[in-house]
Amino acid sequence: MSYLSTERQDDIAVITLDQPGEKVNKLNEQLIEEFRALLDTYSGDQNLKGIVLVSGKEDNFIAGADVKMLQKKQAPKEIEELSRTGNELLRRLEQFHKPVAAAIHGSCMGGGLELAMACHYRVASSHPETVMGQPEVNLGLLPGAGGTQRLPRLIGLQKSLTYLLTAKNIYPRQAYNMGLIDELTHKDAIVTAAVKAISTINSGDFRRKDKRSIIERLLEGNPVGRKIIFSKARKRAQSNTRGNYPAPPTIIDCVEEGYTNGLEAGLKKEAKAFGRLAATSESKNLVTLFFGMQNAKKNPHKDRARNIDKMGVLGAGLMGAGIADVSVNNGLRVLLKDQSVEQAARGKQTIWQNLQDKVEKRIISEFERDRTSSLVTPTGRYDGFENADLVIEAVFEDLELKQKMVKQVEEVAHERCIFASNTSSLPIARIAEASSRPEQVVGMHYFSPVQKMPLVEIVQTEQTADWVTATARQVGITQGKHVIVVNDGPGFYTTRILAPYMNEALNLLEEGISIEQLDSAMKQFGFPVGPAALFDEVGIDVAAHITEVLNEMFAARGVTPSNKPKELLDAGFKGRKNRKGFYRYEESDGKKKKNPNEDMYAFFGGTTRKDLETETVQQRMALAMINEATWCLQEQILECPGDGDLGAILGLGFPPFLGGPFRYIDQRGASKVVSKLQQYQETLGPRFEPAEILTRKASKGGTFYE
Repeated sequence: MSYLSTERQDDIAVITLDQPGEKVNKLNEQLIEEFRALLDTYSGDQNLKGIVLVSGKEDNFIAGADVKMLQKKQAPKEIEELSRTGNELLRRLEQFHKPVAAAIHGSCMGGGLELAMACHYRVASSHPETVMGQPEVNLGLLPGAGGTQRLPRLIGLQKSLTYLLTAKNIYPRQAYNMGLIDELTHKDAIVTAAVKAISTINSGDFRRKDKRSIIERLLEGNPVGRKIIFSKARKRAQSNTRGNYPAPPTIIDCVEEGYTNGLEAGLKKEAKAFGRLAATSESKNLVTLFFGMQNAKKNPHKDRARNIDKMGVLGAGLMGAGIADVSVNNGLRVLLKDQSVEQAARGKQTIWQNLQDKVEKRIISEFERDRTSSLVTPTGRYDGFENADLVIEAVFEDLELKQKMVKQVEEVAHERCIFASNTSSLPIARIAEASSRPEQVVGMHYFSPVQKMPLVEIVQTEQTADWVTATARQVGITQGKHVIVVNDGPGFYTTRILAPYMNEALNLLEEGISIEQLDSAMKQFGFPVGPAALFDEVGIDVAAHITEVLNEMFAARGVTPSNKPKELLDAGFKGRKNRKGFYRYEESDGKKKKNPNEDMYAFFGGTTRKDLETETVQQRMALAMINEATWCLQEQILECPGDGDLGAILGLGFPPFLGGPFRYIDQRGASKVVSKLQQYQETLGPRFEPAEILTRKASKGGTFYE
C-alpha cells in the first residue's frame, strides 16, 4: 500500500501522508522513495502552483524516524548513507521550483520536523496535541536529516542549541513566536491556510520575519559572538553530561560547521556524525531503552482490564496530589480525600496551579485548565466513594494506618473496587491482610515528583487477581506512565535495589569519604544526583523506615545494614523537608543555596576526611545495586531483565547510557562482575556475595539477554 496519496486543488497538489497499518506516521525508506518519485513527477509539471503536505492520521504529522529501520542498518556506514540520502532529498525539496507548505497537527518530531523545516511555509494547529521537537539526543544521536542546520537558521543559534541539546518539546505558540511556524490556526483549517499560503508566496507577498531579539541578532551575527555561544554551550553540555554522552558535543560541532562553512558542509558533517554516533554503545543502549519504554506503555493483558470511570486518592499531600494530577490530566475523574476538606482543597489548588503554569506558557487554554481542574473533587469524607472503581492510598508509611485505610474503603466501596497502595517498601500482602477481598489489593508505587517521574511499579501478590493487575497497569498507562509489574516482597524491586546502594554510601562515609567526593563520584558515573543529596530528597526518616522494613530480609543473607539513618533521625536530621540533612539548605539574596553539612561528620568518625579512589567508590556503589537486581531476578521478584533495567533507569536514575543493571553485566561480562564482587566480598563482607544466578552466568559465559 502507498504511503502518499494526492488530491489536486486548483493546481495545488495536496499530498496526504498516511503510513499503512500504523497509528503514527514514521519517516522510513518507503516514504523517502515515494517522496522522491513524487518530486520527479511534479518537477516537470508546468501547471503546478505548489504542494501542501498534510497527515492522514488523527493526532500526528510525523512522529519521528522509524527507529527499527535504523536498527536494521549497519553502523556507521549504512546509517551515514541513509542520512546522506535523506539530506539530498530534503535539499531537493527545499530548492523545489514551486512553494511547498506543511500543514501540521499533532506530533511533529525528529525527522518529521526536519521534513517540515525543509518546506517553504509551515502552518500548525494551535491544539494542545500539536508538539514539535528534535529528541534524537535522547537516543544518543543527532538529527540526521538537516536538523542541526535548519533549526538554527529558523529560530536562531542560542534557542536552537537549547532544543537540540535538551530534546525539549516546542509547543505551537512557542514555535510561532520563535519563527519555527509561520502561521497558527484551528486544526480543521490547516489545509485551507496552507493552500492560501501557496498563493501568497507565489504572489511575492510573503517575507519571513526574523523574530530574534536585538541582542540575539547582535551576538549571533558576528564570529566573536558565536564563538562565545559555542564555548558556553560546550561547557554547559560537559557539566550536564559529565562527558558520558558523545551526542551533545557532536551536535554543537555540526551546528558550528554549518555556521562556519555553510549549509552543505554542515549537512555533510551531520551525516558522518549520525553514522558514527549510531555505532556507539551509548546510543545502542539508549535505543534499547527507547523500545523498552515503548513496551512499558503497552498492556499485554488489556482485555482483562476493567474500565475505571472514577477513582479515589487518599492523602492530598505531595504524592497524593501528584497522583491525582496525572490522573485528571489524562481524563480520569478523581475524589481527592484528606483528613479535612480544607487539606484536600490545598491538594486541588496545587493541581490548579500546575495547570495555570501551562496556561501562562500558552500550552493549554483557560477553558482546558478549568475543564481538567473540574475532574478532581476535594473531600474530607468518604461520600462518593461508593462509585469509585479504584482507590489509591498515598498516606504515611505505616502498616497499621494503611490497613485501616483498606477497611474504611471496603466499608463504603462497591464489591469490585480495587484498593491500591502507593507504599514504597511495605509488602502488599501485609496490607492485604486487613482486606476481606485480598485478591483486589495491589501495589501502585509512584515516584516523586509524580508529574515528572515516568515510572509506575505495579506490585502483585500471590493472591492478586489477574484482572486487578491488568487494570492497575492500564490505569498507569492511561496516566502517561511507563509500567513494570513485579512480584511482592519487602521493598519490591526499585526500593530493594536502592537500599544496598544507599547503605554503601553510608559505609563509605564511615570510611572517611567527604560528602562532596561521594556525590561527585556517582554523578560522574552517570547518576543524576549523588547519594547524599538523594538521602535528603527522599528523607532520612523514610530511609530509616525502609532500613527497618528490609532488615529481616538482608539478615537472612548474613548482611547487617547500617543503623545510621535511625541515629540521624533520632538526632533530628530529616533532610530537605526540615532543611537539616547531609546538606544545609539556605536562602541568601533570594537565591537558594545548598552546601555540605559538616555537622553530619560527627556521626561518621569526625571532620577529618580522606580521598578515596573514585573508581573504587563508583564500583562499590554501582555493584551493590547491580548485584541486588540479580538477586531480585533469582527470587522472581522480577519477571524479566528488561523490567529490571527499565525500573532502575526510570525509577532510580541508573545511568541510561549504561543500559541498566543487566545490560551492564552483559556488556562488561558476568565473569568480570562476579570477580569484582568476590574481591569486595573477601575484604568488605557478605553484602557483596554475588547472587547464584549471576555466578551461573559467569561460569557458563552466558548473558541475561540471550
